[in-house]
Amino acid sequence: MRTSIHTARVVLPVAALLLGGCFKLARESPPLRQYVLSVAAPPGTTADAPTGSATSPRAPASLTVGLRRVDLAAYLSVPYIIMRRGTSELLTSEFHRWGEDVGDGINRVVAANLAGSPLLRAVEVAPWPLASRHNFLVQLHVTRFEGVADSAATEGRVQVTAGWEIIRPFDGKVLLRGRTDDRRESWRVGNYTGLVRGLDAALQRMARDIGTCLARFPNDSTPPAACVAADSAGGATESPFDASRNR
Repeated sequence: MRTSIHTARVVLPVAALLLGGCFKLARESPPLRQYVLSVAAPPGTTADAPTGSATSPRAPASLTVGLRRVDLAAYLSVPYIIMRRGTSELLTSEFHRWGEDVGDGINRVVAANLAGSPLLRAVEVAPWPLASRHNFLVQLHVTRFEGVADSAATEGRVQVTAGWEIIRPFDGKVLLRGRTDDRRESWRVGNYTGLVRGLDAALQRMARDIGTCLARFPNDSTPPAACVAADSAGGATESPFDASRNR
């Protein structure tokens, strides 16, 4: 009996030390990092508001625009920031995620950039109040929103590809169509802060293209290169007017 007690006194502390060592040797998970899209908004705008309006203070502004809910490619409707390797491999990181719905973030940043136009009195983001009245609606169809790199490459490009439409509100008629395929920004693979900044910059350029089309339509019979009249683009000129995109 004494031998058993003595053995137990020796074995238990040793087992505790071994177990403690196992726990200390276990690899700690990296911290979860969340990101939001952003823009250096002009003074007087409400760029940080997820919904509502972003207003330009300039006096001559007369038009109001409503941004409908973004139509996102299905694979983008996830909380993870997407990286594409080659042509078809999609990679995500459990520890680098969006801190907001990415469609809401895209609309918020585009609205804030559009609000700097002297033509626009207000830019409202869906959902907007039922009493709101707009001169034009804008519908974004985002098909690529990610970092892209060749297999095993450490440097890549930021890609934002989207089609967009300028719509007449009362009947849903598509007046102008445009397309953005922006790959100007570079990023270092694994640098998610740099990737998000590149996406911000691409959205700023897309908003500038949309603003240019709004500024010259309908007074200019020749739309800018970034957009074409729907009648001359081929295909249907009516957009299914889905009111749920505005709520």
